[in-house]
Amino acid sequence: MVVIIGTACISPCAMVAKSQAELEKIVLGSRHLGVHGLGYNDKSLVELSQKLDSSDIPSLIPLVNTANLRVGAQFALASQCEAAIQPVQEAAASEKLSALDAEDIMDLIAGSSVCAPDVQDKAREVRIEIETASNERQALKEKEQQARAADDARVQKNAFKMLDPEQRKTLTRAEREEVFRRSIKAAGLENPQTPTQKAMVERMYRTMVLDIQTSSPNR
Repeated sequence: MVVIIGTACISPCAMVAKSQAELEKIVLGSRHLGVHGLGYNDKSLVELSQKLDSSDIPSLIPLVNTANLRVGAQFALASQCEAAIQPVQEAAASEKLSALDAEDIMDLIAGSSVCAPDVQDKAREVRIEIETASNERQALKEKEQQARAADDARVQKNAFKMLDPEQRKTLTRAEREEVFRRSIKAAGLENPQTPTQKAMVERMYRTMVLDIQTSSPNR
């Protein structure tokens, strides 16, 4: 039988989130000596579940990105069982938390005796969702990178054509403007400030886009 000693709340007790210093102290203090030195185990999950509550979850998520607190913060979040599942999934979706870290937290929840069996099952399901979403985001990023690389190669090819008067004639005005914008960016003249810079941009536009060749730099 568990006896709870304290003052009863007439209305629901409000949970107050702990400071970062308090959280770090609790997380680091939950380590136990094992064969590999101080580390985290099932006993850590039990202790963390007793010392933390759901109001601490938003502050615990950033701690996963801190090298010396990463594993401990994972255990701390897992100790909150169901309350941590959705926030961790959302953090992974917004890339505030890596998918691998989020998956590790779901694995901890799924294997924790602190969490109810139905919560363990939910954690396993969400782990799959996190992994699937991560793979889809990665595939999209790779597709976008390939598209940018292909576009860069196309503009670079047109830039070489600009060097030959005959090949330049085969380019549309839109293609010449692409080369012009790329050249302006490379020269650091996207926002010309001085009269000299503005004049240079104007000459480049007339030469590259309008195909008006000038013999004098002041023309």
